[in-house]
Amino acid sequence: MPPVRADRLLSLLLLLQNRGLMTAPELAAELEVSVRTVYRDIEALGASGVPVRGERGPEGGYSLMEGYRTRLTGLTDAEAGSLFLAGLPGPAGDLGLGAVLASAQLKVEAALPGALADQARRVRERFHLDAPAWFRDADPVPHLERIAGAVWERRVLSTRYRRWRGEVHREVRPLGLVLKGGIWYLVALSETSENSEDTVRTYRVSRFQVVEETGDLFTRPTGFALAAYWAESSRRLEGALRQDTARLRLSPRGQKLLPMQFGAAGARALRDAGPPDGAGRVEVELSVESEAVAVGDLLRLGTEAEVLGPPGLRQAVAGAVTVLAERYAAER
Repeated sequence: MPPVRADRLLSLLLLLQNRGLMTAPELAAELEVSVRTVYRDIEALGASGVPVRGERGPEGGYSLMEGYRTRLTGLTDAEAGSLFLAGLPGPAGDLGLGAVLASAQLKVEAALPGALADQARRVRERFHLDAPAWFRDADPVPHLERIAGAVWERRVLSTRYRRWRGEVHREVRPLGLVLKGGIWYLVALSETSENSEDTVRTYRVSRFQVVEETGDLFTRPTGFALAAYWAESSRRLEGALRQDTARLRLSPRGQKLLPMQFGAAGARALRDAGPPDGAGRVEVELSVESEAVAVGDLLRLGTEAEVLGPPGLRQAVAGAVTVLAERYAAER
């Protein structure tokens, strides 16, 4: 008989303990093995003294003898570390922690008293977090698992990174990973050609072309807090991007579209809007990015918005509309 992995046997035991009667195909799907392997593992559990009961027929399956419970629920270091991703099975898989997370969840569920275990199952049945944004495929992140390992183990990485102006070599000291809107970002200490001192920078993981370990370890900076850095970095980025203010006149439908298209900035603009005119239109001041970006963003509002100012932005939008009108007026 081929060897049976102890961790898989424990997972099988905890599945039967937590969920009661399960068929061989159900167990095979949970454990990601064949039905034949499940039969072999059930036999191994019985041989080790675990009272597994098999029931034949369409309503049959496998279960533990009533009253039997195991206390083998201790978490490994990897399982404990994976629990912060309990609501994110997709990202856990990206990090190479899918199987580890599943094992950890089974162990935690087995350790809960009956009432709490039932409540945990109800929560899992009724709530699900789907992190990626709509209508956008996830970034390919072939190097994510290696980068995550370097974050855990404080390993220096030699990388080749794709920027808008071409590829650059970067030696980075990974401090943490952030999942934002379905996109993975690496926060790391790095030297650049412009700056010989290490600086904390943010990299989009999908843009790493090559990631190799140098064999060196590094010391994390004292007092560095990933969440605090990310919050401050996000505020700086938004401030740098949204440097201009557009004055708009919005129709009633445009008022509904504004927060959908511009998020929090749109909601703030509506909150501070002036009183509606006789046609229900309101004037707002909206924070926007550079003129080139703002033109495209504002055109998404279509005929439901009129740009009142500043004059340069109004002229740029009018110019874009003129080009579009001429293009679509031309006969094919």
